[in-house]
Amino acid sequence: MYCLLYFVIEVIYVLAPIFFKEKPVNALAQLADDERSWYASMLAKEIDCTYPHIVNILDKFHEHDLIETEEEGRVKKITLTSQGEDLAIEFQNLLRRMDRIDEKTQKSEEADEGTEEE
Repeated sequence: MYCLLYFVIEVIYVLAPIFFKEKPVNALAQLADDERSWYASMLAKEIDCTYPHIVNILDKFHEHDLIETEEEGRVKKITLTSQGEDLAIEFQNLLRRMDRIDEKTQKSEEADEGTEEE
């Protein structure tokens, strides 16, 4: 019971403020692309974010054990933990669903505009 309560509190007060924002969601979803090696500057460019902002996001990810970093010379390579990977995949799926909804809405609006012109 205590574990469930702790989890709910963590989701509501800790994780929700992080992940109900566009940039953190997109950052975590991008990190799931394991065909690339990710660095903070690359991730910032990929999601159109400033470097200081992505560093703050990554610090929060690290606090919640969603990512690990490994130093490679002067830069840190970012990898997802298993927990981070699970969450990232869920976000990717959610973003795909949202894109499909946006596409349907746009097509519907275009169809409505076409019938209004006639």
